[in-house]
Amino acid sequence: NDKELWYMIDGSFITNLPDTWALNQRFIMLALNGWSRPYHKIQLGGLTCDSQDYYNSEKHIYQTFLPQLQSPKNQPVSTEPIYVGFFHTGAYQESLSGYGGIKHCLIPAPKHVILDRAADGTLTDTVFAPKQEAASMLKILGYSE
Repeated sequence: NDKELWYMIDGSFITNLPDTWALNQRFIMLALNGWSRPYHKIQLGGLTCDSQDYYNSEKHIYQTFLPQLQSPKNQPVSTEPIYVGFFHTGAYQESLSGYGGIKHCLIPAPKHVILDRAADGTLTDTVFAPKQEAASMLKILGYSE
């Protein structure tokens, strides 16, 4: 519609951050890139067909802002996707949502990345677990040779 701008995540709040929909829990949400772009108010939606799979000010009180993908004249600001981080979620969300199993609407488990800061302040990132592939989901469901 003309009144709301929706950005969609590559995943689901229901499966990845269950307290956002079950308890209306608020988490710190920041863009991980695109900080030099202008920001605007958005609604953030998940990929499931569930009407509760979203994160916005209506549900979580505070306004939700992310960098613009397009200028006011619908010209691309950047072709790079926006990466979003949710912070202070704790291990509780992970234990609720699980990892590697079959999730709501068959959405795969996301990539898990660990960030470490060295004593000199430099950051390193390590992929703890890659995004779940369709083959592993089919194997769990019994569709393997």
